Amino acid sequence: MNLSINWLPQTVLLYFLIFARLGTLIMLMPGFSSSRLSVRMRLALALTFTFIMYPLISQTYPQGNLAFYPVIALLASELAVGFVLGGTARLLTSAAQVAGSTIAFQTGLSFAQTSDPTQGGLQGAIFGNFIAVLGVTLIFSMDLHHLVLAGIYHSYEIFTPGAPIMLEDAGTMALEVISSSFVVGVQMAAPFIVFGLVFYFGLGLLARLMPQLQVFFIAMPANIALGLLLFALLLSVMMALYVGHLEAFFMALVGVR
Repeated sequence: MNLSINWLPQTVLLYFLIFARLGTLIMLMPGFSSSRLSVRMRLALALTFTFIMYPLISQTYPQGNLAFYPVIALLASELAVGFVLGGTARLLTSAAQVAGSTIAFQTGLSFAQTSDPTQGGLQGAIFGNFIAVLGVTLIFSMDLHHLVLAGIYHSYEIFTPGAPIMLEDAGTMALEVISSSFVVGVQMAAPFIVFGLVFYFGLGLLARLMPQLQVFFIAMPANIALGLLLFALLLSVMMALYVGHLEAFFMALVGVR
């Protein structure tokens, strides 16, 4: 009995093309792209995920022998799609930074900066970093990562391999994600905006009534303490808004409105 390996080059090519999109997605996806994960772990995760997805999506790619230049063009297209989807998913977490920066400013902790694991170690407000990390934790604890995987699978229906990249639609999607992230971030920080207005308005009146007293210097500890107390009381509501924001995007990617 003769064993033919004519299928091997085609299989390797399709596997590499799938890995180009999924590997780029995992490189940019919040949580998976954390600098806390070593490069080997992320590479192993991408290769394993590609192996699992291969039987499901290999038929969506052009079959048969492909010339060199069409393969290069298809590879570039898959990398571009991975960057678009991964970058858009990463923009979702900007809602945490908008809310965190606003909260930190209103509570007098705007200079408390730490590295954000979800953004590759970039410096950000400590409130925003905490919300971003807690949001990623809730995604896995609430099994929403299954929705993320389903969204990646259904992305092949939106961005078909070999089809021209819909740059206009991708730009529109990115703008919608940025605008919705800003709106959600402001909604999360809305109680702190009201708190800051009332608190500083009261301090302004007190400073006018007692100009010899350093009101703002004395009231700063109270501002921080009240801000932390308000943050603890409203954390569950803020995280519900944040997780709902993430879930809405992946539900739209899956096709459920």
